[in-house]
Amino acid sequence: MIRFRISWRFISLLILPCLLFHQLSAQSIKRVLFLGNSYTAVNNLPQLIADVAASNGDSLIFDKNTPGGYTLEEHSSNAVSIDKIAQGNWDFVVLQGQSQRPSWPDEVVEEDVYPYAQILDSIINTHNSCAETMFYMTWGRKNGDAANCGWWPPVCTYLGMDSLLRLRYMIMADTNNAIVSPVGAVWKRIRTEFPDIELYMSDESHPSAAGSYAAACCFYSTIFRKNPLLIDYDFTLSSAEAESIRQAVKEVVYDDLSTWYIGLYDPQANFEYTIFENGVVEFINKSENANNYYWTFGDGNSSEEKNPIHTYDVIGEYLVNLVAINCDFADTISQIVNPLINFQESFSNSIEFKVYPNPFTDQLIIEADKFIHFSIINSVGQLCSPQYKANATKIIIDLSSYKTGLYQLKIFTENNIISRKVIKL
Repeated sequence: MIRFRISWRFISLLILPCLLFHQLSAQSIKRVLFLGNSYTAVNNLPQLIADVAASNGDSLIFDKNTPGGYTLEEHSSNAVSIDKIAQGNWDFVVLQGQSQRPSWPDEVVEEDVYPYAQILDSIINTHNSCAETMFYMTWGRKNGDAANCGWWPPVCTYLGMDSLLRLRYMIMADTNNAIVSPVGAVWKRIRTEFPDIELYMSDESHPSAAGSYAAACCFYSTIFRKNPLLIDYDFTLSSAEAESIRQAVKEVVYDDLSTWYIGLYDPQANFEYTIFENGVVEFINKSENANNYYWTFGDGNSSEEKNPIHTYDVIGEYLVNLVAINCDFADTISQIVNPLINFQESFSNSIEFKVYPNPFTDQLIIEADKFIHFSIINSVGQLCSPQYKANATKIIIDLSSYKTGLYQLKIFTENNIISRKVIKL
C-alpha cells in the first residue's frame, strides 16, 4: 500500500495522471482574514507575516479588523467583521479573543467566550466552504494579570494565566474542528530557553518587536506548514535573536503540527475492494474528510465516482490509485488489485513451465507454453516491476538491479496463473 499527499489548488483532473507522484511547487499563496484586537494590530502583525512569507518565496494576501480590546462576542455581531468574512475565498480566518477573558473561570468562559467562537466559526463555514478557522493562542501577561488577580487567583502569575489561555484556545479549536496558531506556546518556549529576548512592551502585555516576530514566524509555519528555519527575514531584530526565535517556532510548531490540529482535517484516502467473476471489481471508498474522488484502475481507465465498479478485460495485476480531494488538499493511496477472471492459480507441475537458475544472480530465464505476461512481487507483496509482456515461449530477464531476497514470480498463461518463488543472490 502506497500513500502520498499533494496540494490540490492547481491540479486539474485532466492532467492528474501525469502528476500523481510529483509534489507541487514550493511556493504557495494563502488568503487570510485576521479578526482580533491590538495584539494583532501592534507592529502590523499581518504585514509582518506577509514579509516573513515573502522571504521564502510565499505570498500572504490578507485583510483584517482589529479594534482595540475587541472580544469574540463583539466580532460576532460587528458588521465590518461579518462583511469581511462574507467576502469569501479565504483559506483561513484567524480569531483572536480579548487578552484576559479566555483565562477567567470556566463559568465565565462558557458564557462569554465559547458561544461566540462557535458563532463566528459557523459564519466562516457558511461563506467559505474551503476555509479553516484558526484560533490565535495568546500569552500570559509578563507577571500575571494584576487587574483580575484579586478575584481570580489562578491568573496572578504568568504561568497560571498562560496555562489557562492555552487550555481554553485548545478547547475552542477542538470543539469547532479548527486549528491553532500556538503563539502563546512559542512565547513560553522563548521565555524558558532565551530569557534575554524581551517579548513584551513596557506595559507587560502587548508584544514588542521580538514578540510580534515570534508570532509572525509561528503563523507562517501554521499557515504554510513550512519550516521556519527557511525564513530569511529578521525584521528589526539582531540575526542572533531572530534565529533563536525561529528555532523555538520549529520545535514548538513545525516539529509538532498535529498537537495544534494542523492537518487533522485534511483528506485521508483509503479503500477496500471485492473481486467478482468475469473481472468485475467493486471498490469501496473508506476515505475521510473528502468530497471528491479520482480513481485510476491501472489499465488506462479512470473514474470520479465515490464507489465505482470496474471490469478488467485481461487477467493480471493492476496498480489502482485513489485520490481523495477536499478543497486545496488531496491524499492518494495505491493498492495492487489482481482480478482473476475465473482463472485458478495453479501450482501444478503438469504445466510446461521452467524457471532457472533459481537462486539467480543477475538473469532469470523463463520457459512456458503460450504465456501472456508475468510480474514480480517482493516479500511484502509490492509489485516490483511493470508486467512484462512476451510473445516468445522463452525469455531472459535482467534483474541485476534488484536487491537480494525472496520474490514471487507470477506467470499469466491463457488458462492459468502460475506462481513460483525465486531467490536473488
